Amino acid sequence: MTNEFILENARVVLPESVIDGYVVVRDGQIAEIGEGRVGSGENLEGDTLIPGLVELHTDHIENHFLPRPTVRWNKMAAVQAHDAQIAASGITTVFDALRVGTDGDSTAWAEEMRAMAETIGEAVDEGRLRADHYIHLRCEVSADDVVEDFDRIAGNERIRLVSLMDHAPGQRQFRDIETYRLYYQAKMKLSDPEFETFCRERVAQSERNSPANRTELASRCRERGITLASHDDATQEHVAESIALGIHLAEFPTTLEAAAAARQAGMMTLMGAPNVVRGGSHSGNIAALDLHRRDLLSILSSDYVPFSLLQAVFLMAEEGEAELPDALRLVTGNPADAVGLTDRGRIALGLRADLVRIRAENDKVPVVRGVWREGRRVA
Repeated sequence: MTNEFILENARVVLPESVIDGYVVVRDGQIAEIGEGRVGSGENLEGDTLIPGLVELHTDHIENHFLPRPTVRWNKMAAVQAHDAQIAASGITTVFDALRVGTDGDSTAWAEEMRAMAETIGEAVDEGRLRADHYIHLRCEVSADDVVEDFDRIAGNERIRLVSLMDHAPGQRQFRDIETYRLYYQAKMKLSDPEFETFCRERVAQSERNSPANRTELASRCRERGITLASHDDATQEHVAESIALGIHLAEFPTTLEAAAAARQAGMMTLMGAPNVVRGGSHSGNIAALDLHRRDLLSILSSDYVPFSLLQAVFLMAEEGEAELPDALRLVTGNPADAVGLTDRGRIALGLRADLVRIRAENDKVPVVRGVWREGRRVA
């Protein structure tokens, strides 16, 4: 039996234009798109209809699993709470970022991450979730046992993206040691001597482990067909290293030099939507809008605030930084293409009916009024 419905009287955002019209959904796919009124179906009252957002890098799930430093919440409850916020933010496909490799009790943490990945898979299989969930492993290549920890979790079929990162001081995200001090010394409540010792240990650990671990993890990902991303590239040398490893996605390049080198090499560049909303990087690195103005920005990620994707897109459109279809491409079609999900990310015939109804008024935060995933209303 065919399942069909119509969303009409909408401002429909297509890949290259915006029309006043309707969308027909049949059996979970977009079956027809047209201009004008049809006089039947659900009246969207002139609201904006956009593709469901595709989120490649959100650390937000940890806020639900670790609501306090000493609290571990029930994993299934954490996944469901995270999913509810994701869907309410207009995100219909999400890559949940899980850490691999730590500086403390990494064996225990690796087991927690393996269990969390299994819980995400169970929640998907049991139909508990509104959004379509995949897993993004954030691998700290400076960690002594990051490869071992990766192997503990790599068999999970939801893993589609791996980023290789190194947060040692004095390079990449934290080239400025004072910025690193502000972030880590306060976070870890270290005295000045303790902080200096901490920095020396992190640098030594990075020099000892990072080159070999990058190569080994990249090899494992290529064997499994997992998309690879670099993280916080700052120099042309960093980008060259990424290219040699088979990386096609540059996450959060920290300088114009690195972003330009990545684009020249044919890589896609990802920046944080909070960077757009705040007007700059919280770490003092290159601003996302500076890259956009130079045609060096491919994808936006919510990073630590799920709703920032919608905020950033409509802010860019309101302030004349981009036409709405172009801004939306940063959070829909481009991220979908980056990880090979060619069945979504656009309102186009034959694609999944992942759709979001938005009430947007100038100078105000957009309101999500409805979300459909594969034609099923989920919010």
